[in-house]
Amino acid sequence: MELIKQIKEAEEQARKILEEAKADSAKIIEESRVQQAERLAGAEEKRKEAIARAVQQAAEQGQQEVEALQAAAAEQKKKLQAKAATKMEACVEKVVNYIISS
Repeated sequence: MELIKQIKEAEEQARKILEEAKADSAKIIEESRVQQAERLAGAEEKRKEAIARAVQQAAEQGQQEVEALQAAAAEQKKKLQAKAATKMEACVEKVVNYIISS
């Protein structure tokens, strides 16, 4: 009788241990899921920040390029205007001289 009682107690203890192990593993799995979700959210936030920084840098670089191109275009325009002005003076002088000599 005593042996049967010990066997039943051992079975009951084994059942409790098994239930505790199941509960512990479920708890560990849930904690792991929560940690994974937190890491994923953190990674997503870092990705968004990196994209925002890249967009900002690209915008700044683009603005610098625009300003450089505008300055180069203005300089080129001034050179062309100066060249055209000297040629125009020479042409006007030729026309005036032609008219006077005619």
